[in-house]
Amino acid sequence: RLCWRRSGGIRGGAAMDLFGDLRRMNKRQLYYQVLNFAMIVSSALMIWKGLIVVTGSESPIVVVLSGSMEPAFHRGDLLFLTNFHDDPIRAGEIVVFKVEGRDIPIVHRVIKVHEKGNGNIKFLTKGDNNEVDDRGLYKEGQNWLEKKDVVGRARGFLPFVGMVTIIMNDYPKFKYALLAVMGAYVLLKRES
Repeated sequence: RLCWRRSGGIRGGAAMDLFGDLRRMNKRQLYYQVLNFAMIVSSALMIWKGLIVVTGSESPIVVVLSGSMEPAFHRGDLLFLTNFHDDPIRAGEIVVFKVEGRDIPIVHRVIKVHEKGNGNIKFLTKGDNNEVDDRGLYKEGQNWLEKKDVVGRARGFLPFVGMVTIIMNDYPKFKYALLAVMGAYVLLKRES
């Protein structure tokens, strides 16, 4: 946004207006806006922790990052997970699992379940769009996954909603710009 000065010149954009608005705020208004921002952030964290408790999953919402599960899920789909340990894992179920040595969880389908007499269950996964099973993705020497490797099981999804997350990860400058704009909006928003 461009603003005209009394002298007839143009002052540079939104950044100058942002600092001008901050300078014009009295301390009470500024503290109120900072507290408002802190409440929004803490509310989001409380909702996230509540979802963890309700779903039993350490990550109740994940974004599909690759095309390995097409046509069931596409890149950018947002998955809703649960992870109740009493539910048995069955062939055909879509699970999200973490493998030792990899930071990013993987979303794939269970293709085989191996159950021992003592109740110990092991299973094998594969992406619907992949030619081979996931043994090449597991840690060296590991041929099966166990329940402890599962982050959650897909219970629902929203198509392509997670593309925002993918874009922010692919373009970090965009992420910081978006966060700065959102933070400035919350801090400078005036109550009516």
